[in-house]
Amino acid sequence: MLLTTLLNAQDLTGSWYGTLNIQGTKLPIVFHVKSNEQGFASTMDSPNQGAMGIPTDKTNIDGKSITIEAAKFGMVYKGTYQADSNLLKGVFTQGPMSLPLTFSRTKEAKAIVKPVIRPQDPTDFPYKQEEISFNNTKGGNQLSGTLTMPSSGKVTKIVVLISGSGPQNRNEEIAQFNHRPFLVWSDWLTRNGIAVLRYDDRGVGKSTGVFNNSTSADFADDAEAAVNYIKSRADLNKLSIGLVGHSEGGMIAPMVASRNANVKFIVLLAGPGIPIAKLLVQQNKDVMRLAGAPDSATNTAATLNEKIYANVINNKNLSNEEFKSKMSAFLTAELNGNKAGSPADIAQQVKTITNQVVAPWYRYFLAFDPAVYLSKVKCPVLAVNGTLDAQVASEPNLNGIKESLSKAGHKHFEIVPLAGLNHLLQQSKTGSPNEYGEISETVNPIALQKVSDWIKKQ
Repeated sequence: MLLTTLLNAQDLTGSWYGTLNIQGTKLPIVFHVKSNEQGFASTMDSPNQGAMGIPTDKTNIDGKSITIEAAKFGMVYKGTYQADSNLLKGVFTQGPMSLPLTFSRTKEAKAIVKPVIRPQDPTDFPYKQEEISFNNTKGGNQLSGTLTMPSSGKVTKIVVLISGSGPQNRNEEIAQFNHRPFLVWSDWLTRNGIAVLRYDDRGVGKSTGVFNNSTSADFADDAEAAVNYIKSRADLNKLSIGLVGHSEGGMIAPMVASRNANVKFIVLLAGPGIPIAKLLVQQNKDVMRLAGAPDSATNTAATLNEKIYANVINNKNLSNEEFKSKMSAFLTAELNGNKAGSPADIAQQVKTITNQVVAPWYRYFLAFDPAVYLSKVKCPVLAVNGTLDAQVASEPNLNGIKESLSKAGHKHFEIVPLAGLNHLLQQSKTGSPNEYGEISETVNPIALQKVSDWIKKQ
């Protein structure tokens, strides 16, 4: 067994070339792995950033699996060698970001397959398309997007698409998985007689403003600016306006609808219905379970997350400096108590987690309870979620939406769980985020049909 392990390990030494795809930006990464008296060591190159020979802290090879850590950057790469293709396939994690990353032995990385055109990406556009821009006077930024109008001219409804978490372009493009959900949604709805306005998030694409340090409340102002823009146009202001929000967008839509009477209906696609702190604990448990983590590790992580989230919420009114200091002290004590690594490891974990949770978006997001706004919504609501959603668990969140609307005496809403669909509303096997890029469809036709049929009835 020892001999086999050593032989497999030797397969992983040498140079490995890969390319990170971050929101459409390609960043080459190179690992140079060598054996030494202690085991293995590696350095990292980031050619586009002019950084070469960066020493990493740990390199561990176990059979055909490799883990490389650079603690000062909060970076971990975990990959598995595929002997048949001579590729190293795995996940690159830095802070809260996790991206798939494949390495090849060659600089050209010819063995890495280029993304294919997804079958639902439109190749023709039998409707009117218009480049538009509108101002969020409250935030002082300008949003740019695309307005699509059915060619028939017989239009009575228009929807604004609101994207999920993270900086997204108007197509809600997930470059690392080669999917453009909002392009598909826009095309489908417009072909079905519904006008659509979709836009680049602030600071993304052609939109101005700064995405970092913005909160969900700021993004709600952007979405409301889109509604106001529609009402300002003589050719659009007679249309019935709806909001279609995905994931965090499904949290933002009720925020806008609860305060703007011009919103006549909303559609929540995998939107939250329970307090976000509770949702995130469940999300982490589900993702870890699907990744094959043992129950003991999953439960330990859940307990720690509950404590972290409670601390964030309980200290939400502190200044950033006070909050950072308090959170750092709490995490140090907690991780030392859990014996979560060496003093250096724990110090790095404390720094990484603290920097994440101190961000304005994170502090606002964690303290958010969807019930506050859902209970104030008066217009018709459609809530759709996939039963295999591992990021916004279907049953508790759909039940939460239903409960909030019912308690408020709301009569016109529909709650729809769709069997076998994941967080992107794709037909999936397990619901794991690892499947997103492997599934050819971008949005399941049943979800598309349900939403367009419901909108037409409003």
